[in-house]
Amino acid sequence: MTQIHRRRLLQAAAAFGAGPLAGWSLEAMAQAARGGVLVIGTTQRPRHLNSAVQSGIATMMPAAQIFASPLQVDGQWKPQPYLAERFELSHDNRSVKLVLRAGAVFHDGRPITAEDLKFSIETIRDHHPFRTMYGPVNAVTIEDARTAVVRLAEPHPAVLLAMSTSLTPIIPRHVFGDGTDPKIHPRNANPVGSGPFRLVEFKPGEVTVMERFDRFFLKDLPRLDRIIIKEYKDPSSLLLAFEKGEVDVHSLLTDAREIERAKKVPGAQVISEGGRAIGPLVWLAFNTKSPKLADKRVRQAISFALDRKMILEQLLGGVNKAATGPISAASPFYSADVEKYAHNLTKAAQLLDAAGLKPGANGVRLALEVDGIPGSSEFKMLQEYTKAALAKVGIEVAVRISPDFPTWARRVSTGQFEMTFDTVWNWGDPVIGVHRTWLSSNIRPGVIWSNTQGYSNPKVDELLAAAGKEMNLAKRKALYKDMQKIVVDDCPVAFLYETSSTVGYRANVANPPRGVWGLIDSLNDFGVGKA
Repeated sequence: MTQIHRRRLLQAAAAFGAGPLAGWSLEAMAQAARGGVLVIGTTQRPRHLNSAVQSGIATMMPAAQIFASPLQVDGQWKPQPYLAERFELSHDNRSVKLVLRAGAVFHDGRPITAEDLKFSIETIRDHHPFRTMYGPVNAVTIEDARTAVVRLAEPHPAVLLAMSTSLTPIIPRHVFGDGTDPKIHPRNANPVGSGPFRLVEFKPGEVTVMERFDRFFLKDLPRLDRIIIKEYKDPSSLLLAFEKGEVDVHSLLTDAREIERAKKVPGAQVISEGGRAIGPLVWLAFNTKSPKLADKRVRQAISFALDRKMILEQLLGGVNKAATGPISAASPFYSADVEKYAHNLTKAAQLLDAAGLKPGANGVRLALEVDGIPGSSEFKMLQEYTKAALAKVGIEVAVRISPDFPTWARRVSTGQFEMTFDTVWNWGDPVIGVHRTWLSSNIRPGVIWSNTQGYSNPKVDELLAAAGKEMNLAKRKALYKDMQKIVVDDCPVAFLYETSSTVGYRANVANPPRGVWGLIDSLNDFGVGKA
């Protein structure tokens, strides 16, 4: 075992304290560091693997292995070199110089050049659902074969964070630059990558298989020989597979009962602090363009009729915390100075009366339909709860179940819904993951997780535009505080809770990620072996 490997493994063992690694011999840990196959279980179903044009964990988890980003972000939120060996943010915050590592190649052996970097960032700017992420980029200029300068029309406080993980995959121009719309490019499902693992097999709905790329630009990495991401039809099937040892990693435990069962697996670790940059929020979204929901008093009434305390404690087992607005509580930009919509049926009824929705002879004021992301037992339960909760204020709710994710995404992204449960994430900085939901300019029919509520408020647009270029932290906080207050009052969604990003690891897993991006970051340091 090399000295550097020994040091890394000892550090990992110390970090885990009395966890499973503490019982490993150094020989077993060394074996884990030299190879092995890691099996990750998920209920997420990617349509393809090109995260340059697609957001979401389903695509981003495998994409972070297939593609390399210019930078990585460490556990203290500090940008570090990755595919770019050097980077420099200009003093006026209007450009970033990136110098690629010498000798870095794509999986087909072609060199990774500054032209590929330029092509990738421009593709992401023009086609990614997170339009604000690279909105200020007005040019990418080439200095030499390995050096590109990303030029900004205005300061961008999140530009370095955006250059990390699968938010900025470096894709090959010689594959994707043939003039085909990158959102529907046939190679999205069979990409040539730039990262530590190359794609071997992709069967949507079943499995994604990736193997170690022997010409990866970082010496002695990755440690694993192969990563297999297995898809399961529902959380119950995935949990059973974890218990039986069919998967090494349960990628997302959300239910309290599931978490307790996972903890009982011999030697397993259940970690909830990983991936804190993701900031997942669960809400009930309203189609504000629907005549039934255009009046904010109706939306507010629905929000008051939902008992968040009961949802959190009785339905969800106390593993999540309440969400109060569009920015997660872990963010430095979070503000609690908003309407909390404490459960109040009397106020809900008064608001409905004021909106002109009086009860009919049968006691019904309004009929609505509620959707939810399919395959989630949690969302199905919330749909049924909403039906019962809103009946108490005279709103008749029909539960609609989409047969699959593409159907749900099509309905929601094209405005063919009235209400839907959804989970939308902050992605580290509001510029990346928050602005997209509330900007009028990001109402993009057909694009899921854009402004699918059809929400529009000129004052919110103004505040977000200012915050998106403000480099002073205190001033940014003030702008986001005002924005949160307005959005919560307008109530385009009923904010419910923040999901705990809990991941289960079996005892054979060494050095699981604890960084800000969790499993959607490169898994270079992962190891598996016999504990």
